[in-house]
Amino acid sequence: MDFFIENIWLIAFVLWGLPLGYYRSKFRKMVYETEHWTINIKPVFKKEIKYLFRDMHMKDKQYSKFRKFYLFYLCIYTLLFIFYQIKH
Repeated sequence: MDFFIENIWLIAFVLWGLPLGYYRSKFRKMVYETEHWTINIKPVFKKEIKYLFRDMHMKDKQYSKFRKFYLFYLCIYTLLFIFYQIKH
């Protein structure tokens, strides 16, 4: 039980990070407008970061909604990482 209490931030960080691959893949497919799986392994970040902080597909409601969700998800993920680093 002590292990869980001492490592609660690490456990939360890992659990919150599990769906990251799926969300990132979905976001990249929207940004690069492709359904091909190779977009997940290509190291192209400039366009992805630009689209993350600017609403480039303003008329696409599904993109805007998912972009806001993904940005929120990444903010929580970053906060968990910071809290974990502070704790250790």
